[in-house]
Amino acid sequence: MDARAEIRDFLTSRRARITPQQAGLPQYGGQRRVPGLRRSELATLAGISVEYLTQLERGNAAGASEPVLDALSRALQLDEAERTHLFDLARAASGARGTAGHGRTPQVRPSIQRILDTLGSPAYARTRRGDIVAVNALCTALYGDILDADALPLNIARFVFLDPRSPEFFLDWETVADDTAASLRIEAGRTPNDRQLSDLVGELATRSNAFAERWGKHNVRLHHTATKRLHNAVVGDLELTGDALQLPGEDLVLIVYTAPAGTPAQEKLDFLTRWASQPGAVRATESRTKHASDT
Repeated sequence: MDARAEIRDFLTSRRARITPQQAGLPQYGGQRRVPGLRRSELATLAGISVEYLTQLERGNAAGASEPVLDALSRALQLDEAERTHLFDLARAASGARGTAGHGRTPQVRPSIQRILDTLGSPAYARTRRGDIVAVNALCTALYGDILDADALPLNIARFVFLDPRSPEFFLDWETVADDTAASLRIEAGRTPNDRQLSDLVGELATRSNAFAERWGKHNVRLHHTATKRLHNAVVGDLELTGDALQLPGEDLVLIVYTAPAGTPAQEKLDFLTRWASQPGAVRATESRTKHASDT
């Protein structure tokens, strides 16, 4: 990534979305030439000079102090993910290497697989780049042939933006696509030297207009929890909560799907659990799904 271009585009895009009303500034008559805040207005709100803000918006963020970045975050009304991203970009623009990205897909320790297998909910382990590297049986039953053993490692962003099955599986595909691109962008700011991540972004931007459009918006997201509406070949549509659990010391995140007790979604998960325990059940569904797609 070009660190100077990234911080320039991020700051200008955030400034363009804040209206004077949102910033609590007095209203004056006349036509405004720019969307959002003027540069002078943002500089006043952040307590810095227009000249210094101009320098920052040109990507010259080397040496930007934490108080300045905090002031900009407040003035731009950045959320937690955006503030984190701004600090990551400033670190990269200053020449700091930041958090190193891992060039190879990490090996999954047997104990991590045992954790997945003992969970009573669909769960998988993924890298921060979004490579799914391990799943449990219930997750395979939930995803069907999307996450069979031969499909791993599977990159989530490639599936969402390049696999024609993804809009059928994710019922709220537009939201999932927004979140996927935003999560990938915040990781790109965190690990600007990750060559595999850069290659992934380049591939998606070239092959998917939907991704390129979202990438250009510079939106970012920290993945803690999200509601997902999924379609399963066995139980139909169900709404689940996906929570991200960080594994300290690992380049892995556990994603666990759950549903509130007594809800239709939990009843469907219970049925899927019983169904998946039958010998050959998952493979039979994969065969039916493949046959349906071929016809």
